[in-house]
Amino acid sequence: MDTNKNRFCVIMAGGIGSRFWPASRRSLPKQFLDIMGTGKTFIRHTFERFAPIIPAENFLVVTNAAYRQLVLEQLPELSTEQVLCEPIGRNTAPCIAYAAFRLKAQHPDAVMVVAPSDHYIFDEEEFRRNIESCMEFVQQRDALMTIGIRPSRPDTGYGYIQTDAREEIAPVASFREKPDLQTAMSYLAAGNYLWNAGIFVWSNRTILAALERHLPEVYRLFAERADEFGTPREGKAVGEIFAVSPSISIDYGVLERADNVYVRSSDFGWNDVGTWGSLYELSPKDSDGNVVPERIQTYETTGCMIKAPQEKAVVVDSLHDYIVVDTPDALMICPRSREQHIKQVLEDMKQMDDGRFV
Repeated sequence: MDTNKNRFCVIMAGGIGSRFWPASRRSLPKQFLDIMGTGKTFIRHTFERFAPIIPAENFLVVTNAAYRQLVLEQLPELSTEQVLCEPIGRNTAPCIAYAAFRLKAQHPDAVMVVAPSDHYIFDEEEFRRNIESCMEFVQQRDALMTIGIRPSRPDTGYGYIQTDAREEIAPVASFREKPDLQTAMSYLAAGNYLWNAGIFVWSNRTILAALERHLPEVYRLFAERADEFGTPREGKAVGEIFAVSPSISIDYGVLERADNVYVRSSDFGWNDVGTWGSLYELSPKDSDGNVVPERIQTYETTGCMIKAPQEKAVVVDSLHDYIVVDTPDALMICPRSREQHIKQVLEDMKQMDDGRFV
């Protein structure tokens, strides 16, 4: 483990996973659920994916204060001090700044990988090989590294990274927003565009310097309280910092502005499992193209994803290309083609009731 003592993993676990409503709620978001049906939650899978190359004591989980106990229950290998609690969500730049200033106080020579808590990786051995090569690269260079996935189709649901070269590790030419289908097809044809996986690798010194240069307001808020990180005063300091911090992503705030950004071209079977539709695509299907437990009776039904409590008898007849998710207190029936509407439905529900269903 000596070779790994300066390697850290920062897991971002503060989101609410609203597109997986009604299974995912503010009280129990997607990352703490076994939505894949594997017997393990997303955050557990994420921890175990990195555990062979990162010592357990070198993990940090940044999450909402409301989820501290959930993290500790699902990752019992971690101590309370390894769970960094945001009092309010401010997007990924303040989240990463928090982790970086904690590491600066305790492990200034750290090299960190930053990863979301809720992605699916098919080939975990290849994934770890990729991450280790990135860590070796940034240990020797003043480089901000991101992971790019070689696209298998013209997907409009992901951001893209344009590279300068076809090498395995290459400088980033530009970041592109989620494209329309025609643009996505042109990216695929060009051959030098990758899906943006939202996984980052850098030394702690490099990301702190990048924050200071490109997001001076965020950097200053943390730097002014730097001596309080890793002390009993940290919680109070973080509460006051987040109360006035801008909400901004690390992509927009730093990576799109920096000139030392590199991307590693990868192919390890990645999916951000961001929607019921992406889960449908990943899941094994029956002969009618349904993703449905055996106990649920279907007749003349095709292309559906159906989830319901085990103790409930469910019969579905003559339904095509729908998502049906039943929970003890909520039922959603939605065409697969309309799943992007779920976020709007939740906004409407917030206005209609006291928030107990969201």
